[in-house]
Amino acid sequence: MSAATVLWLLLGFTLLVGGGETLVRGGSGLGRTLGLSPLVVGLTVVAFATSAPELAVSVGASLSGAPGLAVGNVVGSNITNVLLVLGTAAVVLPVAVRSQLVRVDVPVMVLFSALLPVLSLDGNVSRAEGAVLLVLLLGYVGGSLWKNRTEVPDEWEPEAEQGPPPAGRGWLADLGMVAAGVVMLVVGAHLMVGAATRVATAVGVSDLVIGLTVVSIGTSLPEVATAVIAALRGERELAIGNVVGSCVFNIGLVMGVTAVVARGGVPVDLAAVRFDMPVMVAVAAALLPVVFTGFVITRVEAAVFLAYYVVYVAYLLLDAADHDALPAFSATLLWFVIPITVVTWTLLSLHQFRVRRSYRPSKGK
Repeated sequence: MSAATVLWLLLGFTLLVGGGETLVRGGSGLGRTLGLSPLVVGLTVVAFATSAPELAVSVGASLSGAPGLAVGNVVGSNITNVLLVLGTAAVVLPVAVRSQLVRVDVPVMVLFSALLPVLSLDGNVSRAEGAVLLVLLLGYVGGSLWKNRTEVPDEWEPEAEQGPPPAGRGWLADLGMVAAGVVMLVVGAHLMVGAATRVATAVGVSDLVIGLTVVSIGTSLPEVATAVIAALRGERELAIGNVVGSCVFNIGLVMGVTAVVARGGVPVDLAAVRFDMPVMVAVAAALLPVVFTGFVITRVEAAVFLAYYVVYVAYLLLDAADHDALPAFSATLLWFVIPITVVTWTLLSLHQFRVRRSYRPSKGK
């Protein structure tokens, strides 16, 4: 590894950390100025900011005659957001969850995730369907902002974590910090991906493997950095709000805008409808029992998410190479690993539900 490559890796990492810190500080300050909760800031402002690179890539691909790239961009980003980004953040520090997220935001994410494969069944997301996605997104954002003004915490709200007091910046300064943070995150991720790709090429790794691992993970580094730094700063609602909101924005905004600007809409590979989109829906749905059990995403649950991300990448590599081990790997995953996870989380959810039912009557005694 040359000295220049090491320098680019260090510079990219520094920009990622600095960009995440700047984005979290700017988003938190903007939320306080506008009277928004950290969760709503994560669901809206920060989610939009971290989805901006995906939007730029997808719209650029559409205008250059390759709108189909938007599908892989959106689906892959959403799978990575939940399994890798949220998993990493919660392993660093368990993430507390507000009841609004359980009642409203995660179910909305699941519905958006389920809607995309339905719209794609005919092999295309049309301009009209893209407009529908945009309208639904605007309704969701408007509803989140309205709910922020009228929300009354219930007895099951986790204890709010207080961030540092406002620093006295105006909203324009906070907005500037958000924009600067996004730029730093994008440039830092670009530098790290470029340096890592050079290292992988030098040791003989194929372009396919580099694309499925280094590049796919590298494009999620901004979200990872933002979520981890938000968790470390005590802005854990902002961290999970960023993940959930980013998934919704990826479908509603990125896919919606790309379908509207693309002539004839966005073509969808049926292979994505049969495999990648169902995985995206399953990953989104898997978040429901996790956030329901105790309103906290524990380190154990986060570790399961990270393990599944490794399994997902391994599947992609085996499938791309048409490896002989793929059938056995798929059978083990389908008939053993996934059922055990589903049963475990179902039992945990039922136990938590019973605990809550027995807790509420005692409150009135």
